[in-house]
Amino acid sequence: MKHGAKALLFPAIATAIAFAILLSLGFWQLRRLTEKEALIARVESRVDKPPQALPGPAQWRALKPDDYDYRHIRLTGHFIANTYALIFAKAPDGFGNEPGFNVLTLFKTSSGGSLFVDRGFLPSSKATPETLQNISEQDVELLGHLRAPQSRNAFTPNDTPERLIWFTRDPVAIAAALGLQDAAPFTLSLDPTEVARIDDQPRQTPVAPQFVNNHLSYAVTWFALAGALLVIFAMVARARLRQPNDRAQGQ
Repeated sequence: MKHGAKALLFPAIATAIAFAILLSLGFWQLRRLTEKEALIARVESRVDKPPQALPGPAQWRALKPDDYDYRHIRLTGHFIANTYALIFAKAPDGFGNEPGFNVLTLFKTSSGGSLFVDRGFLPSSKATPETLQNISEQDVELLGHLRAPQSRNAFTPNDTPERLIWFTRDPVAIAAALGLQDAAPFTLSLDPTEVARIDDQPRQTPVAPQFVNNHLSYAVTWFALAGALLVIFAMVARARLRQPNDRAQGQ
């Protein structure tokens, strides 16, 4: 093996490995793009549909999140004012900088069973027991969207059930902490008009789902870096392979 070609062996191997990694990242972003577009299409097809009746409690455990997330639902029942959970949240855009909580209050349905209803955002300075429990327990009809539990990651703080504070919307964990036996494994986020109708507290209405979909640009970036890597390697290889010839011609 010529000296110039031999000197390129390790750079070629390193380049091939890096090229494969960059390509895999690009294709992964394309898969994420397909998944995100499917999610957006599913949500958009459900959010504006006429409300459907809430499935009966016997069906709840068999439902999968992909089957019900963002479904528009109509249900009747009454709130249990003294049973609630606080989900820590940043203030929605346009409502200042004070963090607070999304208030989940237990709702007993007329068909049996119960579920947590997200009544909206409340700044932390207003999250007093009097405010949190100030809601009628009279029978009422609600409109909203079913929401799947939120997942945790390595950076999610630990919940503090003794203070009724959680950092993810996890109705199963909340129900277990509160000793509830018949709570649904999903929550209901009220329509904005419903928040104003059933609750006179200064809560901001839930924000419509906004999805960030930058996966195509990320994929293009990874593929461009892979291409640039090949170009750089080709330039380096050409320069190294020419060096012996240049020395030979110099002699």
